[in-house]
Amino acid sequence: MDIDAWVWWLIGAVGLGIPLVMTAMPEFGMLAVGAVAASATAAVGGGAVAQTIVFVAVSVALIAVVRPIAARHRSQRPELASGIDALKGRSAVVLERVDASGGRIKLAGEVWSARPLDTEQSFEAGQQVDVVEIDGATAVVM
Repeated sequence: MDIDAWVWWLIGAVGLGIPLVMTAMPEFGMLAVGAVAASATAAVGGGAVAQTIVFVAVSVALIAVVRPIAARHRSQRPELASGIDALKGRSAVVLERVDASGGRIKLAGEVWSARPLDTEQSFEAGQQVDVVEIDGATAVVM
């Protein structure tokens, strides 16, 4: 039983897919795509030299183009803030006078206890304040 060249390329692609899954190194996936392209070349009748050239060209092109894009996306921080980080910098409405001894604000549709950033400051009911930080369950405002 003689196995065609395109089958060997597919076996190689699967063999390159295994370390991709085990190590999470995307370069193995790019080499596997190159092997699939070489398999397609063999299936349409391309010779061994053409298969090798297609494998190398596709693999190198993917590594040269996709890898820098993936690295750039991996290094960027997500711009979506969640939890208390999402509340920092938002505006709130004072419900009960906020001073050094405390108070209440309405922040993101919820009632929060609050205190001013500057203990000398106070805010009256109805005023708009900005949330500087969240300290436990208390919003620090200014």
